[in-house]
Amino acid sequence: MGVIADRLVELGVTLPSVAAPLATYVPAVQSGKYVYTSGQLPFVDGVLPARGKVGDGVGLVAPADAAGYARTAVLNALAAVGALIGDLDQIKRVVKVVGFVASDPSFTGQPLVVNGASDVLGEIFGTAGIHARSAVGVAVLPLDSPVELELLVELA
Repeated sequence: MGVIADRLVELGVTLPSVAAPLATYVPAVQSGKYVYTSGQLPFVDGVLPARGKVGDGVGLVAPADAAGYARTAVLNALAAVGALIGDLDQIKRVVKVVGFVASDPSFTGQPLVVNGASDVLGEIFGTAGIHARSAVGVAVLPLDSPVELELLVELA
């Protein structure tokens, strides 16, 4: 096993199978030393664990729950990278995370939601997991998902 595979075991993280695309695209592509993922939803065994807008209030997805879904979505993105390159030890660094949060109009905590993704990347990759990032509030995401994540990594 490689260093990253060992680290995943140590953290108790199992990468999922790559989610099937919902339309005409592939989960990840490599261009030179970079791998770009398509937007990844927080599927767990092919099912979204929640649907709806993130915010504080009745009928909304709680921000803390949404941060957990962001973590799941970025692990799905990492699985897409792994399926493409074969060995996660080829990752030199995480370059950027783009997080989309389906937000109630009054919700402004998108950065805290996307921390769910950033934090786990730091746990897995250490300083190589520190990245640039965008956390964007949007009106709606595919399948009414509360979050969607994209990942850009550089290969050694």
